Amino acid sequence: MLESLTTLNDHNLPYPDPLHPIVVHFVIAMILFAVFCDLIGFLTGKTRFFEIGWWNLFVATVSIFIAIIFGQFEAGLAKPYNLVKSVLNYHTLIGWSLSGILAAITAWRYVLRSRDPQRLPIHYLAVGLLLTILVGFQVYLGDELVWVYGIHTVPVVEAVKDGILP
Repeated sequence: MLESLTTLNDHNLPYPDPLHPIVVHFVIAMILFAVFCDLIGFLTGKTRFFEIGWWNLFVATVSIFIAIIFGQFEAGLAKPYNLVKSVLNYHTLIGWSLSGILAAITAWRYVLRSRDPQRLPIHYLAVGLLLTILVGFQVYLGDELVWVYGIHTVPVVEAVKDGILP
């Protein structure tokens, strides 16, 4: 069994497919849904949406660290070639930054929820919009890593192993 965990497959991973995209898409959905629910609650006055937004934000904050762990592990196994390194470095930097930003926003949201669970200030929603934009940019970089540079795709892994990609 230990041998199967230490042997890398065609994707240069010890398991069938990359897990980072699976976990990170969950995080993305939770963040976007949290901001959406808070906005709907603010606009309609239906404060039940604030509770939904809070729990989505809380779970996203916990989950982003799991996504980062898988991302770091899989990036380390990717053996990135020269062209992809700068995009991978930006993606890594923004990912770690997002974890801190998300934790801070969640802490702020907790304080707001503790003070008055029936209201959210407009400036909190503005920060939620900025968070959404930052998440969107991070998604763009992740898409670029897969769809442009082919991280963990079989042809790129083989080209790196054969020395075709420097």
